Amino acid sequence: MMKKGSLLVALVLTAIAITACGCQSESTNNATSNAVNDNTTQEVSVSDNGQVSEDMKMSINGTMVNVAWEQNESVDALKQLAAQKPLTINMSMYGGFEQVGSIGQNLPKNDVQTTTSAGDIVLYSGNQIVVFYGSNSWAYTRLGKITDKSASQMKELLGNGDVTITFTR
Repeated sequence: MMKKGSLLVALVLTAIAITACGCQSESTNNATSNAVNDNTTQEVSVSDNGQVSEDMKMSINGTMVNVAWEQNESVDALKQLAAQKPLTINMSMYGGFEQVGSIGQNLPKNDVQTTTSAGDIVLYSGNQIVVFYGSNSWAYTRLGKITDKSASQMKELLGNGDVTITFTR
């Protein structure tokens, strides 16, 4: 019991020392503090203007895909869900051009009439993720676009039965 208590005190003191250090920017301190407190590894990148951002990753049936995420409150909420634990969504084919799956809760939405194309990721009705391997026109909230797959590769990934997508941070 004494060893566990000493380890806990050492971790708390380390976290305090890291967050109190004036030599790092506030956002870097927060990212470092989160990594210490959560005991998880998160991919962190620093942009040209010094901003720290944590990237969300997405896989389709275990295949990682590169996504250019939108900057909106829906994506922010999705990132928060994925930060708690990997968010896995069982998707179902629909209409011969998309996969749809329930998030299990509502996210903020800002639906706009949109024509989608292969690789688009959208929020539908505030509580469903849709990933396209074809095109459709409807009112959606844009979440992102898969950037490393062609239309034919998207059809191959999504057009042959139900899939599972996973978001991780």
